[in-house]
Amino acid sequence: MAATSGTDEQVSGELVSVAHALSLPAESYGNDLISSVDPQFLKLTKVDDQIYSEFRKNFETLRIDVLDPEELKSESAKEKWRPFCLKFNGIVEDFNYGTLLRLDCSQGYTEENTIFAPRIQFFAIEIARNREGYNKAVYISVQDKEGEKGVNNGGEKGADNGEEENTKNRGEKGADSGEEKKEGINREDKTDKGGEKEKEADKEINKSGEKAM
Repeated sequence: MAATSGTDEQVSGELVSVAHALSLPAESYGNDLISSVDPQFLKLTKVDDQIYSEFRKNFETLRIDVLDPEELKSESAKEKWRPFCLKFNGIVEDFNYGTLLRLDCSQGYTEENTIFAPRIQFFAIEIARNREGYNKAVYISVQDKEGEKGVNNGGEKGADNGEEENTKNRGEKGADSGEEKKEGINREDKTDKGGEKEKEADKEINKSGEKAM
């Protein structure tokens, strides 16, 4: 146990995070790891290479993209899995601890898409899915969705800016129209006042003419 504890202390922060994530309920774990990191570069344990090598040596033709529960839970399957699992007793912590495993790797953790399996069985299948590219579909799907969100957000900002510019232009036009109306009214007032002065001047001339007569 002391040797195991010493080894565990050397686990990197990333592996500690992975181990913590794997200890969470399936609905909390979800596809977070394989959707945020390219699965080909994701390490689930310190002994991924050994697990994958032993797994494919013993289960060379096992289909892992969509699992058949009979390949995991039937009596004949259990007989074949038992010696494989026992090889990692003392190597993988809690190797036989119950964990939820996805049946279809292109789907998430749902009641219909999960089966209860020993942790070493989970590691073996998920490591193989990562290395053989089956989990990449989830990663690509999430990245595409993130890209679409970025494009949509950019388009919305562009539309908002365009609307602001239109509003500004409408405000400027309204102000200009107001100025033009004011200038027109002032010109009309000046014209009216000028006409009245001319009429008063004519009256004065007429009066002067009458007096002269």
